[in-house]
Amino acid sequence: MLPPMPAKNSDWIVPDWPAPARVHALCTTRAGGVSAAPWDSCNLGGHVGDDARAVQANRQVLRQVLQRSGAPARPVYLNQVHGARAVALEPGSADGMAFDAAGTRAAGIACTILVADCLPVLFTDRAGTRVAAAHAGWRGLAAGVLEQTLECFWPPAQDGRAQAAPETEVMAWLGPCIGPQAFEVGAEVRLAFCTHDPDAARCFAPGPAPGKYLADLAALARQRLARAGVAQVFGNDGSRPWCTVGNPSRFFSHRRDAVRLGGSGRMAACVWLGA
Repeated sequence: MLPPMPAKNSDWIVPDWPAPARVHALCTTRAGGVSAAPWDSCNLGGHVGDDARAVQANRQVLRQVLQRSGAPARPVYLNQVHGARAVALEPGSADGMAFDAAGTRAAGIACTILVADCLPVLFTDRAGTRVAAAHAGWRGLAAGVLEQTLECFWPPAQDGRAQAAPETEVMAWLGPCIGPQAFEVGAEVRLAFCTHDPDAARCFAPGPAPGKYLADLAALARQRLARAGVAQVFGNDGSRPWCTVGNPSRFFSHRRDAVRLGGSGRMAACVWLGA
């Protein structure tokens, strides 16, 4: 028997950003669910080996929180494939579409991204006309998932920068991800970014072994957002409190736990519009 479903845990993160009043967002942590170890406790990923009943119970917890938020919404889960494609969500959109970003103009639909080390990026604009969420692991980030999300939901102006009156109209919030102290990568990852933008080299430090680097995923995202014209970026600044690997009591981490414990759960970052 699964234990009763708890209410929203106070450990969940409510983004601190100057979004309009009709824009709502949150990011879950590993707290507040019913899953057993190593997925304890609020695992929302259905593909990581956890008991399917526990995953559904945890997703119901999230849905109840969104329904009771004062701006009722339904989370829509994607089949994330570490790509760069974005999909527009409508009231009838179902779970499981193979995309790594989603956006909507419709109220009551929560664009939802699952993460365990990858970076969740939430978007809106100062008018609150639409919202979007993107799954930015290094592959998707290098492939242009953030740029594709902006192009899909805020079509570029003639100068190629983010559409709006001033460039500050579009804003973004970065959630927790693997931090620069823990994200060891090979030379091919550094090359994937530096080929696109030589200045990306600033986001890589020499690693502990020859040919290895420590990558700052949040800094890479901020850099690419800035080049796309998004000047207002909030949330993850690369410091230790945001690191999924370094905060095991609060965050799931695939890199930390998959081999050591046999699995890792997934957290959700959601953004939606009220009526």
